[in-house]
Amino acid sequence: MNQRPTQMPRVIVVGNEKGGAGKSTIAIHLTAALLHGGAKVAIMDLDLRQSSLAKFYRNRHAWLASQPEVSLPEPLIRNPSEDGVALHRAEAAEQMAAFEIAFAAGHQDADVLVIDTPGGDTPLSRAAHARADLIVTPMNDSFVDFDMLGSVNPVTLELEKPSLYSEAVWEARKARAMTGQRQPLDWVVLRNRLASVDARNRKRVDDRLMALAKRVGFRTGPGLRDRVIYRELFPFGLTIADLSAKVRPIPVALSHVAARQELRALMHSLGLSAFSGDELLAAE
Repeated sequence: MNQRPTQMPRVIVVGNEKGGAGKSTIAIHLTAALLHGGAKVAIMDLDLRQSSLAKFYRNRHAWLASQPEVSLPEPLIRNPSEDGVALHRAEAAEQMAAFEIAFAAGHQDADVLVIDTPGGDTPLSRAAHARADLIVTPMNDSFVDFDMLGSVNPVTLELEKPSLYSEAVWEARKARAMTGQRQPLDWVVLRNRLASVDARNRKRVDDRLMALAKRVGFRTGPGLRDRVIYRELFPFGLTIADLSAKVRPIPVALSHVAARQELRALMHSLGLSAFSGDELLAAE
């Protein structure tokens, strides 16, 4: 299993090939934590039809324009196209050309480039994974999502083989090693949207996940629970890391402090403890 990286990754890709695992929520909060930690961040949204990450931070820009007394950090938006739907309909060669231009700009303009990918195998998603220093893969706590990482025997539940997505990440890791880069590709699978489920089922998922981690080389870490606060703040383009005495568009509850603790644990698990929001949490 990979060790924690010794330096901050320049390119962070949030991805898997299954929808509904919370990729955009992770990308949104990861970006916000990095911004509050002092990093200059560029974002790229490769989910050309939904564009939740880019839409969120456009909401943020609009909300801040209406609040002159509030100052919050904003990322640079470096999408392949202003019209994602049109690019989605374009030929693969046109998509890749637009990606290369946007990637070069984001990589040059910022300390960190955060890329959100769609829930499927696309040329743009494969290109992003091939450029990643850190891949963050959220998964729901069930065998439905585990299938995105590996196959289990339907009778014994023993691990049989890695999935196509796991093999794709493995190929990206080998390709990176062949370029002579010293820092290996780091891959972290997040147990996202944890809920109160049967303890026996959770242990089964845990056991198979640990077996697969040793086989294909990823680390595991805690994700974010499915909290109402995330949906309440989305229209404003705000996260739990943004809340303060001046920034409180909704009533603050004790559960919001717990949500910030989750974000801090997430950043620590990704090897980004310098951007974990400890100062913000201490100010609560």
